[in-house]
Amino acid sequence: MQPNLQQLYGNIDIYLFDQLLKGTYAQCNTILDVGCGGGRNLVYFLKNGYQVYGVDPNPASVNTVIELSKSLAPHNPIDNFKIAAAEDLPFGDDRFDLVISSAVLHFARSPAHFDNMLRSMWRVLKPGGYFFARLASDICIENRVQALGNGRYLLPDGSERFLVNEELLLGYTQNLNGYLHEPIKTTNVQNLRCMTTWCLQKR
Repeated sequence: MQPNLQQLYGNIDIYLFDQLLKGTYAQCNTILDVGCGGGRNLVYFLKNGYQVYGVDPNPASVNTVIELSKSLAPHNPIDNFKIAAAEDLPFGDDRFDLVISSAVLHFARSPAHFDNMLRSMWRVLKPGGYFFARLASDICIENRVQALGNGRYLLPDGSERFLVNEELLLGYTQNLNGYLHEPIKTTNVQNLRCMTTWCLQKR
């Protein structure tokens, strides 16, 4: 039997999958997933010989992704996976070809915390490397969210998130000396929440 898509790619973020299909990361070798959870976005990379790293503040998640790595890529060192917060990454500067941040930045507690997390991830990215982020935004639902202070909002779905908008993302794109290799794209989930895909390359 031919392997199915689930076996090949796991429960990968569909917009990360889109970048793989486009060949955007074809020349990337070192991959860091910040807030990796159990490794749902790492199956393809582990199966295809990439140097895969992951961090998560939850020890149970790190243990889970270590077991996943052992199973799919025994050659990939288990000490590539560490318990760490996004704002305090235990890696040197200019280390990775691709940094993945899927559903992480919207847990920022304040604008300063958001800034610290983002700059920490940008710091470890090589010049020419790619940054893939999916995060909650108020794009298209500006009048449906309730401000709670410190950049955090109550969404119509009942969740509380730090929300970005297009102006903020474009400002950071310029400030970080990056550029959009894809337009900013936002998915509106029935006006209950919006998730934005932010794809940068580091100059």
